[in-house]
Parts: sequence; structure tokens; C-alpha cells
Amino acid sequence: MGPLRGITILDLTTVLMGPYATQILADMGADVIKVESPEGDIVRQLGPGRTKGMGGMFLNVNRGKRSIVIDLKQVEGRDALLRLAAKANAIIYNVRPQAMARLGLGYEALAAANHAILYVGLFGYGQTGPYAAKPAYDDLIQGASGIPTLIAMAGDGTPRYVPITVADRVVGLKAVNAILGGLMHQHRTGAGQRIDVPMFEEMAEFVLIDHLGGLTYDPPLDHGGYARLLSQHRRPYKTSDGHICALIYNDKQWKSFFGAIGQPEMLEQPRFATHAARHAHINEIYQEVGRIFLTRATAEWTELLERADIPVMPMHTLESILEDPHLDAVGFFKTTEHPVEGRIRQMRVPSTWSATQPEPAGPAPTFGEHGRDILREGGFSPEEIERLGQQGAVQLPPSPR
Repeated sequence: MGPLRGITILDLTTVLMGPYATQILADMGADVIKVESPEGDIVRQLGPGRTKGMGGMFLNVNRGKRSIVIDLKQVEGRDALLRLAAKANAIIYNVRPQAMARLGLGYEALAAANHAILYVGLFGYGQTGPYAAKPAYDDLIQGASGIPTLIAMAGDGTPRYVPITVADRVVGLKAVNAILGGLMHQHRTGAGQRIDVPMFEEMAEFVLIDHLGGLTYDPPLDHGGYARLLSQHRRPYKTSDGHICALIYNDKQWKSFFGAIGQPEMLEQPRFATHAARHAHINEIYQEVGRIFLTRATAEWTELLERADIPVMPMHTLESILEDPHLDAVGFFKTTEHPVEGRIRQMRVPSTWSATQPEPAGPAPTFGEHGRDILREGGFSPEEIERLGQQGAVQLPPSPR
């Protein structure tokens, strides 16, 4: 069983950032109760799927959770959530705090229902700054934290977004760290607290650790930016028949590389002599090495570099990674039977634990699948459950026969 067994989390989050964080917690054994609005999580509609509301992206960030549909705009729905919160360790949301307050679900209301609850908000901006009430999405936060500018500097001058929801993922991971720390404090003291995890600030820190550079100092020593990462020639090397990913970085690796290709005299050039010199001439270095890589095929380079103990990896496509021999050997992909979707490919928890290995508790839930069970476990009587269903405060699945 996972290390968070016995922890109950009310998950009000939608889209990707929050659900990614709570899926990690579910894999660790927490009972994650996904509280959906009557419209459902919009990600249910994204990407290809076999049945309505069960798109592939939803399956990949909501496994192991239980779903209940509550209309929090109704007083009865809000009160039902507060009753569930009385038995929960944490509640996690990703709308603006102002919206939670309008629903009657601000921190004070939740703390009154459960003084020990961890109240965790994942939203755009810290609440003491001028952006506090602004909406936020991954694209906006990538832009505000400087990522498109960095891509333009490293490319053809055109700003672009990273083609993954990198802000959602990074901030989701930061949220997991915050939640685990909050749970430890709760365990030690019995007290709850409010934790805000703002996307903009979290991503600004994430980006600037690499690129603040000389701007760290007052007065600045340069205009910032890590030259190697910003080189226009930092990319997979083109070979005579494809591409390969290699990094020749330290003195030993450069000596091994030039020895392996039969050109040890290259090290006599001042630009290759030291790490500092290579950093100062990084564009020239990458261009020169790029010309060398064009002279051999990918398989030949792979064998040569591995023999020389130089870091090398294939440049996978979204399809070829499914056949990667290492991922196959460690059992990274597993085919499972989803009760609604049939056979699906699932990724395992990447980390390995000697005692409390996290594992998916089950598949991603259908819409409102566990409503009756969750309410019953929350102390609601059968009559109360049916009344909530009749009022439309809770959408209930069909009664079991």
C-alpha cells in the first residue's frame, strides 16, 4: 500500500495542473475524491476517446480517483461538501480564491468545518500583488515567466510556447511538495492551514534559476541568460540518416570524443581547451560538432559514443518511445482493462520504493461514478442521499440492483 494510505483529499481541481498533482497523491495511496461540477471536468472532452467524457488526456491525469458530482452553487451542494470536508485531510482547488469565497467555501468556512484541514489553492498569482484576480492558463504563465523569449533567443527569433503544458506540470509538482509538507505539519500538530501555490511566482523561480545569471548581482554583471542553453545550435545532432541526442560536456568527455573520431589534435585549439573557453565559444563549438555528426549514421554514432562513455540517447517520436527497450525492461507501459474504455495503455509510477511502492489505485472514474459511496462514507443517510439527488445538488449514479 502507498505511503498516503488513510489520507482523504477533496479534489475540486479541473483541467491539468491540479488533477496532475492529485493523481500523484492518489498513486501514493490517498483517497482522492474528485468533486466535479454538473458540467464535468472540461478535460473529459479533450483528445480521442471511445466514449463521451472519457478522453485520453483525462484518463492520464485522473486514475485512481473517485468521482462525485456536486452543484456547489446550490446551498445544499455547498453544505454537502462541508460535511465531507469535516472528515477530510485536505481540500485542493484551482479557481481564483475570490470564486471560492463567493461559493461560501473560503478558508474560514472550511476551517470552521474542520480546524485541521489543509486548504490548498493552485491559481495564477499571489494574492498580495496587482495580478491577484487575473485568470491564468499555461500559455499565459509560460509567456509571463519568459519562456517564449528564451525560445526566440535560442531559435529564429520567433517566440513560441513549449509544446507541453510545462507550467501546469511544474506547478503541479510544486503543489505536491507543498501538500506533503502541509500534511506533515498536520500530523505533528493536529492543525490545518491555508497554502497558496501561485503559478506565476513558481514558474518565475523555475525559469530564473537557470537564466538570472549576472542579473543575480546588484549592479548586474550581464543581461542574464545561460549561454549554452540559449545557443541556436543546441539541438539534436543531425546524422547522415537521422538524428541523435548527445552531450559532450566535461574535459574527459571532450578528450574521449576527439580520440574516438581520430582527431585528438582538436583539443589543442584554445576554444576546446577548458570548460570556460567552450562556454565562451559555445555557438562555434556546436556548429563544429554538428558538421562532424553529419559524417556517420545514427547507429554508428550510438555505438561509438557508448564505447567512449559519452552520454547519448535516441531522439524518439511519440510512437517510437512506446518501443524503447529500457522502458520495456522496467515495465513502464502496461496494458490494462478499463471498465468502460476497454484496453488502454497506462504509465507506471516512475519511482521505486522498497516498502510502500505507489501504485495506481484504479482507472480514471466515469462521471459521478462513486457519488453514493462517497456520501454514505461521509455519514449521509440513504434518505439524505436521495433527497440531494432529487434537489439536483448531487448527481447520483443509478442505484445498484
